Amino acid sequence: MMSLRAPRSTRRAAVAALLTFLFGGLTACTAAGLAGPAKNGAVTPSAPSRSPARALVARPRPTGPRPPLPAPAALVPFTDAGSGSSGSAGAWRSAGRLVDGMPAVYEATLVPPGAVLPAGIAWMDTKLLSARLYSGSISPGGLGYKFTAPVLPDAAVTLVAAFNGGFKMADAHGGYYTEGRLIDPLVTGDASVVIYASGAITVGAWGSDVGMTQDVVAVRQNLVPLVAGGRPTALAAGPDWHAWGNTCGLKSCAASVPGIDHQWRSGLGVTADGALVYAVGPALDPLQLAQLLVRAGVVRGLELDINPGWPVFAAYRPATPNGLAAPSNGTKLLATHLGAATFFQQSYARDFITMSARPLPGGRTS
Repeated sequence: MMSLRAPRSTRRAAVAALLTFLFGGLTACTAAGLAGPAKNGAVTPSAPSRSPARALVARPRPTGPRPPLPAPAALVPFTDAGSGSSGSAGAWRSAGRLVDGMPAVYEATLVPPGAVLPAGIAWMDTKLLSARLYSGSISPGGLGYKFTAPVLPDAAVTLVAAFNGGFKMADAHGGYYTEGRLIDPLVTGDASVVIYASGAITVGAWGSDVGMTQDVVAVRQNLVPLVAGGRPTALAAGPDWHAWGNTCGLKSCAASVPGIDHQWRSGLGVTADGALVYAVGPALDPLQLAQLLVRAGVVRGLELDINPGWPVFAAYRPATPNGLAAPSNGTKLLATHLGAATFFQQSYARDFITMSARPLPGGRTS
């Protein structure tokens, strides 16, 4: 299978056909058989992308018992985006329950360069939110995890948002550590989501940006960095999209059907001031995913799960401040195959990350 991209006209025709396929009753399918990239360290950053990062600009926010991050500035649309752009593209809207009386999650849509379909972007205030890794029998594999689906009522009372994890470990080409257990060895240079005992969360290359300390409670690795130094990595910008995982075909996820570069992809990154950013889209190649993260201010980022059956971001806003998050009060960021009920299903066996309201001093929640 050729690794060079097809002409833009061919790619746009493929995207149109893909859209018809995706929203015609597609069933979930897995991503398998990753052609693994090198493991000898973080990829050297490429030249600046066509769409440089938009800096986050401070905006007034209410004074509360803990200072929040500055709210994100509106995202500037890409100048070479297709017809999916609109006047509201890049404008943030609040999502999920309020924390300290203010939004802790903002969502926006943006059409990536050269594309016609909008992608979704979620910005999360890590000063107001606490992260937790949930594990499953499929990824990372095994049983006996304290935190596994479904999200239970004691966690649902503070849940604000949740999103998918990465590949199955055989395809992630990296490690997994949680609840004091090393499920798979951690790989130097791999892109890593790291969660600390305080609930803080960050993303970086293992062994350089991040590493093991006594405060680390979870590490989820998936491939090598997609964004480093505030720009797409050389591998993200290169022609070998197969290095970022095997994809479904245009009309089928059968193993016999050739995969396509423009497919459902999700990614995660951190900004210079520590905000967490998630991006997802239905017809993205690796570079477009990286460009979306960079446009939202990400300085270090990685690809999460891909293909139609796995990406999902959901935010929850119960009717009362301390009400339980539930599928009935959840909304998903984009029209993904999975929805807000995913993380409340006992049968869900993949890893995922929750973002919950941080407790106030004395153990109270807002």
